[in-house]
Amino acid sequence: MKETAAEPGVAFQPVEYISGDPDSGLLLLCDHARNTVPPGYGDLGVPAEQFERHIGYDIGARAVTLELARRLNAPACLTTYSRLLIDPNRGEDDPTLIMRLSDGAVVPGNAQVDERERAGRIEAFHKPYHDLIDRSLNTMIAKAPPPVIVSIHSFTPVWRGVPRPWHITVLWDSDPRAARPMLDGLRAQEDLVVGDNEPYDGALKNDTMYRHATSRGLAHALLELRQDLIADPHGVTEWADRLEPVLRTIVTSLDCRRIQHFKSRSDTD
Repeated sequence: MKETAAEPGVAFQPVEYISGDPDSGLLLLCDHARNTVPPGYGDLGVPAEQFERHIGYDIGARAVTLELARRLNAPACLTTYSRLLIDPNRGEDDPTLIMRLSDGAVVPGNAQVDERERAGRIEAFHKPYHDLIDRSLNTMIAKAPPPVIVSIHSFTPVWRGVPRPWHITVLWDSDPRAARPMLDGLRAQEDLVVGDNEPYDGALKNDTMYRHATSRGLAHALLELRQDLIADPHGVTEWADRLEPVLRTIVTSLDCRRIQHFKSRSDTD
C-alpha cells in the first residue's frame, strides 16, 4: 500500500534520520526508502498499484536499513518520498532525475515539468537529503575516524521477462576498500549468488555515493538486495543476520576508515 504523505496540519518532512553512535564506523543510506507523494502533488497521475512496484521505491530497503542501524547503533539517512517525484540518487543535472516514463508507466504529473518546477523539487526534496548526509558525515568525522558509507537498495527478481540469478550484489566504482571485503564476506556464505556490479554499474558520476563518498575519499559500497527476499519481516531479519557480521568486520578495518582518494572511472570518461 502506498504510504500517506502526512497527517493533516503536519508539514511533510523529506528526510528521516536515525541517530546512532558517531564512532560506530558506519553511515547507512537509503535513497529510495518510501513510496510517498508529498501534499500538493496528488498521485502524479499514476495508479496506486504502480507505487507498489520498484518504480515507486526500493521494496524492503527501508526495513533492512532500520534493522541494521538498530543492531550496529549506526546513524542512517533515508528519504521519505517516492522516486517518481524526484530521484535522490541522481545528480541535479541528470536527465533521469525526474522521470516522465518509468519502466512502461507514464507519469502525467511529470510531463510538464519545466526548469522552475525542477529547481523547486530539487530545493524541497533532493537537497534536504544530501544536506542531511553532509551534516551527518561532518559530525561523524569531527568526532571519530571517518565512517564507511553503505547504501541499501533493492532490485526486481525479473527484468523484462528475464530472471535475475543474484541474491545480493555489490556496486562500486574505483575504491575497493569496502567493496572487496563486502564481496568476500558475502561469497563466504556459500548458499548465496553474489553479483559484482550487477545488474547495474556502480560508476555513476554525481550519484549519492559519488557525491558523498568518492568525492571525500571515504570507503563505501552500495548493496542491492533482491526484492522478493526482503519483502516481509522474516526476509528482513534473515538478511540483517547475514549482513551484520560482514559490516562489523569491514568497519573495524583501519584501511577502510583511513581517508584515501581513488580516481573514479566516471572522471576518466
